[in-house]
Parts: sequence; structure tokens; C-alpha cells
Amino acid sequence: MHNRNKSLEGIGFEKPQLSNQTPFEKLFQIFKELITHTSGDFDEAIEWLKILDKKYNLTDSNYTIDDFINDLLEHNFIAPDVQNDGLIHAFQITPKTEKILRKHALNQIFGNLRKTRHGNHRTKFKGISAEDSGETRPYQFGDSLERIRLTESLKNAHIRSPEEPLSMLQEDLVVSEDFYFAQMSTVLMVDISHSMILYGEDRITPAKKVAMALSELIKTRYPKDYLDILVFGNDAWTISIKDLPYLNVGPYHTNTVAGLELAIKLLGKRKNINKQIFMITDGKPSCLKLNDGQYYKNSVGLDNKILEKCYQKAIEAKRLKIPITTFMIASDPYLRTFVRRFTQLNRGKAFYTGLDQLGKMIFEDYDSNRKTAIK
Repeated sequence: MHNRNKSLEGIGFEKPQLSNQTPFEKLFQIFKELITHTSGDFDEAIEWLKILDKKYNLTDSNYTIDDFINDLLEHNFIAPDVQNDGLIHAFQITPKTEKILRKHALNQIFGNLRKTRHGNHRTKFKGISAEDSGETRPYQFGDSLERIRLTESLKNAHIRSPEEPLSMLQEDLVVSEDFYFAQMSTVLMVDISHSMILYGEDRITPAKKVAMALSELIKTRYPKDYLDILVFGNDAWTISIKDLPYLNVGPYHTNTVAGLELAIKLLGKRKNINKQIFMITDGKPSCLKLNDGQYYKNSVGLDNKILEKCYQKAIEAKRLKIPITTFMIASDPYLRTFVRRFTQLNRGKAFYTGLDQLGKMIFEDYDSNRKTAIK
């Protein structure tokens, strides 16, 4: 098992409380957490489930772990991984479970959000679509006749001139006030360098949950928005929504420049004007890819050669009107100095945060940026 799993109970696994859940539902709730922490490794998740079962007596003779696995198969939450020899060598989670994990992360991180039909990112500037707000304003020359509110207009005419016959003037007319919904393109950058699991703290799982929650939120609450997700270590590459449960760290340094280059390139392909980058990282930039394809690495302190390239990307993004919000999961003063300078050059924002409030902070900033981007 991965070393980061040794502290599972220290990051939210407590003795299950009695509830009205069925045995399957109780185990499935725990399984969703385990399969996320093990990056989709079914065998490892089940091993941890057995350990928790021994400690907390999660099952009994009437419903065992084997029964739970059979139910997972029956409900298509897992599928057998059949090799060329025709034998089942392992089980893997299905697309159905991948979506459930995104919804699970969404409920965990954003579950206390006020439910609204379209969100609250409203503006009187034209965006991609309009909706009647229920509010009215006086008619102005050029307003569409379809927007005239006949009942309110007749009422105004009657108040102005209560005598018969009723006459209507332009000053009586009111029209529906439209609000337009601004479209946003966002790139979420997730650091997958090795330091994301060092020092006895699992930082990649919360970052992964935020990515799953944000992607599910945008698909359901802001369906006209765009979200690209990329990971960066020695290099940077995009991942799809279905890849998120399997996201894991590698033996990488932190090539922040590669991540920013790819993020700017992705946003350059989007036609809408409202764009932003969110960057989740816990460490200093420590790697560059040179023109000859070789890697320049320096994990000791802050390397001026690497910093200068980062600062250039911050300035480039500012020129392209792409604000960068950095969520720094670290507290070292010298790293804060770097992030502060990086943020000043981009005129973006920076949050020095722990893991507990990461998701909430990212959503609040996402929602806030959607409201202010079109000013």
C-alpha cells in the first residue's frame, strides 16, 4: 500500500455512527472515500476496508465484505478486468462510479451552497444568453416590443389617466429587465510533484477532490462555462474528467512554468473574454525544460533562473487579461515572498491555505471572479 494511506484515519476516518443506512450503503459511503484516497486502486481500497471492518465491526455474518463486493458488481459500480488469458485478475471502477465520486466530492465541498437555478453571476452587460429577471424598467426607444410588460403598462396608463377612454403613452410602457449570464473559461492547475505526499501529509487527495467537485459543479450549475484541468510535475499535461479519481503524484519536481504555458495556451483557444487560472501547489518552482529538451532542476531554495521564467508568465497572463489565483498549501516565508511577487506582477490573487478550507475558498473565488470579470 502507498505510504500516504497509513494516516487515513487521521484525515477524516472516524468510527461510523449508527444510522438508518443499509449495510451496503454504510460500506459504500466508506468505499467512496477509500477509492478516492487510493486513486482508483480497488484492491487497495478493499484491503483498507477490511482493516476498518476489523477495528469497527462494520460487517457481520449476515453481510460480509464479499457480499459487498458482489453488490458492487451487481449494480455496475465495478467491473472485472479480464486479461487475454480470459481470467479475472482484478476489478476496476466503472464510469458510473467515477460520476458518483464527483458528486460525492461536490456534496462534501460545496454541499452547503444555496441552491439556485442558474447561479448568481448576473450582469447587465450582454453575455451569451438572457433571462427575464422579473424586474422592469421604463421603455426606451429601440427596446424589443416582445419585452413590453402589458399588464404593468396598462396599470401605469390607468393611474396616469383614470378617466375613460383609456389612453396609453410611451411614458406608461415598461419592459422586462434582462440579466445576461457571462461565460467563464477556467483552467485548474494541480501540482502532482512528489512533495504533495511528503512530510506525513496527503495533499493530493484534497486537491483531487476539489478538481472533481469543481468539474461537477460547472457541469451542473454553470453548464455554459468551460473548465480545463491540467497537472504539472516535470512537465504539464491535461487530464479529462474521467481521469480525476485516478490522479496521483509522481517522482516529479515542480515545473510551474510548463503548467502556466499550457494553461495560457488552452485559454487562448477559448473565444469568450472572461478567463482565469487557478493554481493549487504546495511547493516552490524547482524545474524548467530547456530548449534542448533537458531539464534544469534545483530543489534548494529559490532559483533565480526559474523564478524569472515564472514572473515572465505572470506578466504574459496579465497582458492577456488572464488573472491567476494561487492557492499555496505552504507557510514558508520565503515561498510567500515568491507568491506575493508573482501575484503582484499578474495582479491576481493569492491564498495561503491549509487543506480544510481549500474547496470552499476556490468556489468562492470562482463565483466572485465570474461576477467581476465583465466589469
